[in-house]
Order: sequence, then structure tokens, then C-alpha cells
Amino acid sequence: MANLNFVILLKASAWILLCISLPSCRAARDLPKESSTVIIIGAGMSGIMAAKTLSDHGINDFLILEATDKIGGRMVSTDFSGYTVEIGANWVEGVGGKHVNPIWELAKRYNLRMSKSNFDNISSNVYNEEGRLLPLSETKPHFDIADACQSYLDVLSNSLNAHDEEDISLTTGQRLFGLIPTSPLDMAIDYSYYDFEIAEPPRVTSLKNVLPNPTFVEYGDDEYFVCDKRGYSYIPKQLAKDFLKHENEIIIDPRLQLQKVVRHIEYSANGVRIETEDNSTFYSKYAILSVSLGVLKSRLITYQPDLPYWKIKTFYQFDMSIYTKIFLKFPYTFWLTGPGTEFFLYTDDSRGYYTYWQHLENEYPGSNIIFVTVTDDESRRIEQQSDEETKGEIMQVLRKLFGKDIPEPENILVPRWWKNRLHGGSYTNWPIGVSEADFDRMKAPVGPLYFTGEHTSSNFNGYVHGAYLAGIATAETLVDCIKYKKCKEITSNDLPWMNPNTTQVTNKTEQTCNGVCCKAIQQERESLRSFYIDTIDSLQHALTNKCKPS
Repeated sequence: MANLNFVILLKASAWILLCISLPSCRAARDLPKESSTVIIIGAGMSGIMAAKTLSDHGINDFLILEATDKIGGRMVSTDFSGYTVEIGANWVEGVGGKHVNPIWELAKRYNLRMSKSNFDNISSNVYNEEGRLLPLSETKPHFDIADACQSYLDVLSNSLNAHDEEDISLTTGQRLFGLIPTSPLDMAIDYSYYDFEIAEPPRVTSLKNVLPNPTFVEYGDDEYFVCDKRGYSYIPKQLAKDFLKHENEIIIDPRLQLQKVVRHIEYSANGVRIETEDNSTFYSKYAILSVSLGVLKSRLITYQPDLPYWKIKTFYQFDMSIYTKIFLKFPYTFWLTGPGTEFFLYTDDSRGYYTYWQHLENEYPGSNIIFVTVTDDESRRIEQQSDEETKGEIMQVLRKLFGKDIPEPENILVPRWWKNRLHGGSYTNWPIGVSEADFDRMKAPVGPLYFTGEHTSSNFNGYVHGAYLAGIATAETLVDCIKYKKCKEITSNDLPWMNPNTTQVTNKTEQTCNGVCCKAIQQERESLRSFYIDTIDSLQHALTNKCKPS
């Protein structure tokens, strides 16, 4: 027996020595002296704000690892034929409301050059599939119906939320209203109302969580197009200079390391070990992942141990949408210019086929630059073909609209957000059937790993101000853990759907109203629809009269 105990002890000692020698066990041991308190992965808006918030709270022992060669994340500008264009985030959205958008304040502070976007006249700038500019008398009734439908959806969403009822898609709400966009004109209008904003079609988008849009409710309806030669990313770059050492405009602080593509993360209760693509290794007690949802859904970063099932499942429940602006530079303008012409629509039998156009004569007079926005499946399709093929398709559309004699473009720029492994898309959309609890799990920490980004902002996901506010919120949660030991670690046993003994959440069927108990709510819904019925009938009557032969 003594010999057996000795053999067991010898084997155990050998395994301990082997573990100590292996990198995979380093995170479980005491951290090396060169470790940081916090490593922030990603220097986009949320990552910079997370670092700034830590610094504001006296936690300066952090390191920022950024995969690209610059600060900004998906706030990306580039030179296009001598002009700075934004291929990522472009607008300050939500201005002029009851609260002040923090990004608007920063844009004004740093004197960013911006142009107010006026979408009001777009109903006068609609071309049909044959290239004919449709008169306002023909388009306005269709826009009026779309406006009435959107108002109905806003009220219906508020009602569904008030009664804790099951979510529906935007399309289901439209059908309840009586609107089913099927004609090229109605599909183009529908695209301009929804896809142009959320980058995915209404059929996959949550009504309860997307409308009314919190950005416009809280901050106002105005939108400002950033057209500054320094780029939209000038904002996070300036914010970084508040806490990082710099000389003039160049940050020289060693706590910011660029071109560090994180590929592997090992974590335990004792800390975090991070490996980058250039074979560098970094250690910290905590890490904040400020990478996109597209990266979280990919295998760019591997984890040891794997992230728990509930966390991975949450990533895959949400959509990483694709929003693509294709820029073209011409030798001269051949499209309409002047007040009220900035935006125009092209209607096509195929929904979203080069539908939404904008010229830049307001922002860059004399630039002769125009761009078209595509999203979702059209973006994926275009990313898989050559720029030359894309240019051919676009020119076919433009020649329909403006004649066969228009010139060839001098330059074309086709971003590829979907294929970009460091982003995997443009921004997050909230799909049908995903709850607020799912969103809470999106941002929930896993041991020493914290998560931030626009995808963790339940009210403002998909927006720059969402990323800004999320970075602050995540860092403040970590500050509570570091300074006050109020750590919010979540395990599967803490999640109500995993623990059969929990009483935190009652059965959903008991919460959802049905049968007799729904009578009052259904009467409310009928009254709501009746409120719109006169509008629907009058508008449909106007459309019918327009279609009668003279």
C-alpha cells in the first residue's frame, strides 16, 4: 500500500510539473509581474470609452490591443479620389430631441464638419424600373400609407410591451395593418423605411425591440452626415488622447498596441492569458472584449475553456447585419442636384437591388461623387463578385435613369464588411423572437471576461452612441468588481432557465394573456386599428383613383 501511495503521489507530482510547464496552465497560476489589471481587446468607440472610464476611476494599469493599424473600429474613413468618405459609421443619428446625444456633443466639441440630411423630399425623387421619374402625385399616396403603417407599428409595439405579449416581426405588424409591399414602388419605400436604417428586412426584425426606435425617441429625428477630412474616427482618437500619452496628434502610449490580432484567450479565476497572431503573449487579471458580434460568432478567437453554451447560443441568436455603401466618382454630374435632390430611390422587381442613392454635392460640392447603399443578401452577393461586375450592374441602372450617354465612372469603391474577418459585418440587428433576457446574457461576464460594444446596448444597438454608452457601462461594472468587490460573475446555475428550482421566472404561458383575460387587450387593439382604418381606406381610395384609366 505504501508503494502504491508513493506511485500515485509521483504521478500527481508529474502532472503538476507538466501543467506548470504548459502555457495552457499559466492563466490558472499567479500572473507574471508584467501582467496588467485589465486588457481591452479592440480600440473602437466602446473599447476607447471602456479604457477612458477605467482611467477616470483611477485604474490606469490597462492595455489596449487593437487588431488594425488605427483607432476607430467600424468608424472607418478612407481617401476616395481626393475626398474623405466613411465606409463604416457615417451619421450622427438622433439630434434635436428631449435629450442630447453624447456623440452630437462630441462632434460639436471637436468641430466635425457635418451636413444635415434632409429625407423629406425623397418622395419627389423616385425612379421606376423603366427609369421614369415618378410624379409626386403618384408616389405620395404610397408614402402616406407607409407613414400611417409605421405609426401603427409604433403604437402596436408599445401595446405588446405593456402587456408582456409575444414578439412579432415588423412584417407581421404590417400585415395586421393591411399593408403588404409587393409592387416595386412599395418595396422600394419599405426598403427606405426599414432596411436603410437597420440593414435587414422587416420579416426578420423584432417589432417589440426595434420600434419605436429608441434613438429617435430619446435624441430626436435629425441626422447629420459626417463629411470631415479627419474622419468620423477623429472622435474616439481625441477621446483616447484624454488619457493616453501623445505628441501632437500621435499617440505614443505603450498601453495602446496596434496590429495585435487576438487569436486565443485562456481564462480562469486567477486571470487571463491572451495570444496574438504575431505570437505575442499578454497577461491580465481581467479582460474586456470590445470586438464585434461578427467576431464573437466566428472562430477568429478561440477560448480555453470554451465559453459556456448559454453565452455562445446568445451570440448566434442575434444578427450581424451588413450595410454597404458603394461609392462612384464621375467626371461630371448627370443626376439632379440642388435643394431636395440629395436622396433618390430606384424601384426594381428585386427588393433592395441598388435601391437607395445619395449624391455628395451638398457635402463635397464639385466632387461628382455618388453612392448607393445595399444591405443583407445583396451585400453578400456583391461581396462575392468583382468590382468590375458590380460597376457593370450599377451602370445598367444609372443608364436606365439618366440615359445611355452618361460617362463611365473614374473610380469605384466597394467595401466588404461581411468578408472582413476583423468585423464580420456592419452592426447588430435585433431579430424576431429574441428577448431582453437574451440581450442581458449578451453582455454578461464570464469569469474574468467582460463584453462590450454596440451589440451590448439594448436600447441603442447598431449606433455609435450605443457603442459609446456600452463602453462606459461595461467599464463601470468592472470598476465595481475591482474596487468594491461587487463582481457580477454569472454561471449556468445563475440563469433561471437552467435551474429547475429557481422561482425568478414564472411559466411564460402564465404571463401571456389568452382567452377571456385578453378581451380588454383585444378590444384595445381593435380600437387602435379602427383609429387608422379611415386613413387606410382614404389612401387606398386615392390609389384606386390614380389607377383608373382617363
